[in-house]
Amino acid sequence: MSEPQPTMLVKNVQVFDGVGADLIEGHVVVSGSKIADISDASPTITDGVQVIDGDGRVLMPGLTDAHCHVMMMCHSMEEMTTADIGSVYANTIAAANRTLMRGFTTVRDAGGPMFGIQQAIDQGVIPGPRIYPSGAMISQTSGHGDFSLVYDVATALGGTPPRGENVGMTLVADGHDRVLAAAREQLKKGATQIKLMIGGGVTSPYDPLETVQFTPEEIRAAVRTARDYGTYVLAHVYNVEGIHRGIEAGVRSIEHGHLADEDTVRFMAGKDVWLSTQPFVVHDHHFDDPRAQARHEQVASGTSNLYEWAKKYGVNTAFGTDILLEPDKEFHQIVMFARLAEFMEPIEALRMATSVNAELFRMCGFRDPYIDAPLGVIQPGAWADFLLVDGDPTTDLSLFNDPDANIRVIVKDGFAHKNSL
Repeated sequence: MSEPQPTMLVKNVQVFDGVGADLIEGHVVVSGSKIADISDASPTITDGVQVIDGDGRVLMPGLTDAHCHVMMMCHSMEEMTTADIGSVYANTIAAANRTLMRGFTTVRDAGGPMFGIQQAIDQGVIPGPRIYPSGAMISQTSGHGDFSLVYDVATALGGTPPRGENVGMTLVADGHDRVLAAAREQLKKGATQIKLMIGGGVTSPYDPLETVQFTPEEIRAAVRTARDYGTYVLAHVYNVEGIHRGIEAGVRSIEHGHLADEDTVRFMAGKDVWLSTQPFVVHDHHFDDPRAQARHEQVASGTSNLYEWAKKYGVNTAFGTDILLEPDKEFHQIVMFARLAEFMEPIEALRMATSVNAELFRMCGFRDPYIDAPLGVIQPGAWADFLLVDGDPTTDLSLFNDPDANIRVIVKDGFAHKNSL
């Protein structure tokens, strides 16, 4: 069998491979959608090969976001619940492209009806990142995903589902059987993992942060369904009791966890559970509602300790952003990545947002739509998803605060979506 023919050469680069701390000088050869070779000798190039001269710049894997809401980060709550659905999807297509143009070549979507968008991206119809979709966020009545009005009758009691459920943003399910059906419905639609709300939130109206949501039996129903399909459950939760309940019921990825104490983080490490968290700080938001503002400040106060304890006990920790329902904050996705330098060394943050996140994504097993090649690394045979940047991100993440200027090339699937050289 003949070797695959090169389609792109990125020459004269320093490679951060997603794992090692040292940069590797050389040339990266792409064939189709995959990396064919990394060589210290410039290969012979034939006609038709796209050549990009890195001129000593750093080439790194594309960034990834383990807790993204592509549809909801470009819409307000009012837009999600009242706007024409065609407008919602049109805006989401644009947001997917902007996500890619910020340097994110893969995201795990933690809630929202992204199945059609994912399919269109994978088919090359529209530009955007690879998407691991969760589908609707499954919530109990009066839980973090219950966006019905206070006078609406619960669906479990015969009420009509609100708009958020009708469009696939959330799904309220009470009791073992309904949770079972809700999880199975997301898998039917193409979810790569299941998202449960098992604790209170900052802005949701009916569930203070201290609330614990879903009974152990209900959580186990979703966990068992996910396992039957070769995948896992990720769970929104901040508080100690909710984290313990979720892990004991089989949840594999704790989302947020900012109110965990040290013993709980140690418990997570012992159970080999993932912590998918975000570098929240107080100045991220200012809410008009003083109750929401107090909750936000409480969550943000736990960020530093959470990262410190996760590192101390060796918890598998992923990077995510959780930007949603505030369209003016969408750009913070890349700013939050740069902010990781306040809590860890830049090289640790780079690994987390590339190869480490990819390990979490791979937990969906045979449901992984991108299983054909390694993800989040620069190595022969891996997906050709990479960035070429000005500056050295292994020592300074601040360059990502200005991605338009400092991310010079964005390649995904072997195609240069941006080349400003």
